[in-house]
Formats: sequence, structure tokens, C-alpha cells
Amino acid sequence: MTAEYAIRAMVHLSSHAAKEITHISEISIKQGIPESILRKIMGNLVKLGFVYSLRGKGGGVQLARPGNDITLLDVIEGIEGKIFLNQCLIGPDFCDRTPYCPIHLVWREAQDKMLNVLSGKTIEQLATENKKMYKKYLTENIGVS
Repeated sequence: MTAEYAIRAMVHLSSHAAKEITHISEISIKQGIPESILRKIMGNLVKLGFVYSLRGKGGGVQLARPGNDITLLDVIEGIEGKIFLNQCLIGPDFCDRTPYCPIHLVWREAQDKMLNVLSGKTIEQLATENKKMYKKYLTENIGVS
């Protein structure tokens, strides 16, 4: 759930105007992320250079880079490390069957496609899609337009 929470927080920040400061408590409430966990995640996002933290009165967090420069894969791998669908994809030391295993070829193809999808979506794109989907949801389910 850590990467999921990190993505939600990043999308939330990207949905705000550039350089707008947001309180972690606001993100916690609006994104349904426990605040204690979110504070730790934000610390990691700051270390990764995705988020800038401002201390003191009027402090909070904001994106350190534009949301269109940060992909979903960047956030996931920053938080969780490299993604591998199977241990044989990590390297030759993890599976001695790789050179002659037809299943390895399937894992490789799936891995490549997954990484392509995740690297092809930016945080800004997700924030834009989120706004559209939420507006549609409100219109269709609550009657608000």
C-alpha cells in the first residue's frame, strides 16, 4: 500500500497549482491515507526529490518538479524499488533455467509491457484524469454538475 499511498499523494499535489503549498493533513483526509503513514511517505518523496517540504507556520508540501516530469513508474520504483514480476527477471543468479525456459520469455514480455505502461503515465496526466472522472462521478451519482 505504500506505493499506492505515494501515488495518491503525488496526484493530489499535482492537481494543485504549481508551487501551491498543501498540508499533509489535507492530503491525508482527502485521499484516505493515515496521516502517520503519509508523513513517512512524504519524507521518502522528499528524499527522492519529488516533493519539497516547507517547515514552520504556513508550511506544508508541494511538488519539487512538474507533475509531467514524474511518471507512475518513477514513484513506484522510488518507493518500492525495482519491479519484477518473477525472480528470473532479476538476473541470472536468481534462476538457472532462464536460458532454456519458455516461461521466462512470457515473463519478460509481460514485464516489458507493464514497465512501458507505468512509464507512459505521468502524475500530471493522472491528476487530469482524476478531475474528469470525479466530475463525471458527481454528475452521474449525486446529480452535481
